[in-house]
Amino acid sequence: MSTAARYPFSAIVGMADLKLALLVNAVSPAVGGVLVRGEKGTAKSTVVRALASLLPDVEVVAGCRFSCDPAAPDPDCPDGPHPGAAAHQAQTRPTRLVELPVGASEDRLAGSLDIERALTEGVTAFEPGLLAAAHRGVLYVDEVNLLHDHLVDLLLDAAAMGTSHVEREGVSVRHAARFLLVGTMNPEEGELRPQLLDRFGLTVEVAATREPAERAEVVRRRLAFDADPAGFAAAYADEEARLAAHIRAARRRLPRVVLTDAALRQITAVCAAFDVDGLRADLVTARAAMALAAWRDHPEVTSDDVRDAARLALPHRRRRDPFDAPGLDEDRLDEALEQAGADDPSDPGDGPEGPDGPDGPDGPGGGGGGGPAPQPGDPDAAPPAASGPERPQTTPEDTPQEGGPGGSGETAADPGETYRPRLLSVPGLGSGAPGRRSRAETPSGRTSGARLPRGRIGALHLPATLRAAAPRQRDRGRSTGGLVLARSDLREAVREGREGNLVLFCVDASGSMAARQRMRAVKGAVLSLLLDAYQRRDKVGLVTFRGREAEVALPPTSSVEAGARRLRELRTGGRTPLAAGLTRSAELLRVERLRDPRRRPLLVVVTDGRATHGGTDAVLRAGARIRSTGVETVVVDCEDGPVRLGGAARLAAVTGGSAVRLAELGADALSGLVRHARRAA
Repeated sequence: MSTAARYPFSAIVGMADLKLALLVNAVSPAVGGVLVRGEKGTAKSTVVRALASLLPDVEVVAGCRFSCDPAAPDPDCPDGPHPGAAAHQAQTRPTRLVELPVGASEDRLAGSLDIERALTEGVTAFEPGLLAAAHRGVLYVDEVNLLHDHLVDLLLDAAAMGTSHVEREGVSVRHAARFLLVGTMNPEEGELRPQLLDRFGLTVEVAATREPAERAEVVRRRLAFDADPAGFAAAYADEEARLAAHIRAARRRLPRVVLTDAALRQITAVCAAFDVDGLRADLVTARAAMALAAWRDHPEVTSDDVRDAARLALPHRRRRDPFDAPGLDEDRLDEALEQAGADDPSDPGDGPEGPDGPDGPDGPGGGGGGGPAPQPGDPDAAPPAASGPERPQTTPEDTPQEGGPGGSGETAADPGETYRPRLLSVPGLGSGAPGRRSRAETPSGRTSGARLPRGRIGALHLPATLRAAAPRQRDRGRSTGGLVLARSDLREAVREGREGNLVLFCVDASGSMAARQRMRAVKGAVLSLLLDAYQRRDKVGLVTFRGREAEVALPPTSSVEAGARRLRELRTGGRTPLAAGLTRSAELLRVERLRDPRRRPLLVVVTDGRATHGGTDAVLRAGARIRSTGVETVVVDCEDGPVRLGGAARLAAVTGGSAVRLAELGADALSGLVRHARRAA
């Protein structure tokens, strides 16, 4: 879509905090970007793409593929050197918004070397990637939580160092890669790696408005845009121009903004009060507060600037595990500001700004309390909290213990404490999405062999290439000089790493589990396995069975947070339809294999092995079906007491899997058993 037809930023209804976070980064890219979290269909991508047309143009060295600044060209630029770039060598172009697809390859992101030309012609032919294209611009990643780990590693390196390195068999290329990182994600599809999460300066939680009038206005504007994109954009052209001018003016004011000692104490007190890790939160909050002050035309950082900066910079940094909901307690925030002496009667934090400049009543920096003014058609006069609407957390205390659809014997037990479980993996060598569970052939990892190239070579196996070329040197007429190589000599490296799997939990929620008060330990064990699945980059699913049937409590997803929520809400009681649980699991795995054939499944059945509904023959048939599909199965034996019937072990034998007792599921317990066996031997 052309710039003229892009949806106007000022035409977007609501989402004041998201717009404010993007504008803060437009004023000061050093803030570090924005992560936008929200449910599907909330126009996250539309808002981000609309920002591009507001960003100031940049000057670049003419013909440089790496967007070098004529005033300070990169001395290591592969297209350089650009010594003393004169004015006639400079050209002005719009700031780029570069989109990184989730399925991009490593070469597409970082760039690639033509290994064949490097070896046969002795030249370094480098093709820049998206990191080079995004230099001095915006790098946008939609569905950033689904990005593969090897791409995340490259992004982390570039974001930390401001440079990109491409290494291929001793040939090295380095170029500058400083960009504004913007990502959008739906939390239902999984969380983001903590290392990358911390690299985003600000985070915003967005949700669709529940006001009918506001929803109607959103639909009205979208339909008008679809009918006439150019005409719709033209209607907001003047407002877009004023907003762009305001960004340029704020950038000029930013170096003159004063961060007083009092404001700095407020920032550090707030970060300490919320117990965030490291000092990056303090730096980001300080930079964001200064950018807000420049945006609002404050000569000094005010308490309102600090408060709004903290609301945007801290929610994603206070999480301690993936089951914690992101957000910020604003009462605690106010208390921390007050304790740091935030109340200053001379604070000019409420200065309005308008459309004709920083002092007008309706401008982009207006709105009481130092926040942004609503855009046309936006009925809200104040921005919502950055942490978004509070999600109700269902706890066992909130859930009725008796009655309900399952009968009067239902219970909802609290989960036990989580722990580090032993590694459960799929045997053999897979080729699924990179992760940390089972052995697999992956784009990155240790080199385990070589093979003939399959298309373009990504990683050259140099020793194998030389071994293939050596016997043919005499036939190729070589007498002296370098090695004579041909395309047929080239070998690519086979790399072995780890993959993520689909871990499907089939959990017995029958009365036999509740009667012995084992469900608390079972829930703690499954929560531990869910946390392990999050850390190993797995997809997870949950099937439960009780009464007369089984149900899919959680379809396969990357969101372990959703899995934990469903598990906490799990009620127990009734008979044990073990065969129904196995049959439902087998069917779900069959469908998922059609959707994602490369992701290998791991079925974890959590049960005591009893089947009080459906009969033993049905269990044998269901187990044999699972065995025939080759699905790796682990049966977690929950049976306890002095008399053990061994049903879980027999189930493991039927499915062709292995059994592990609940008490032995922890990694520490396994280590203790190994030490005990060694002493006994």
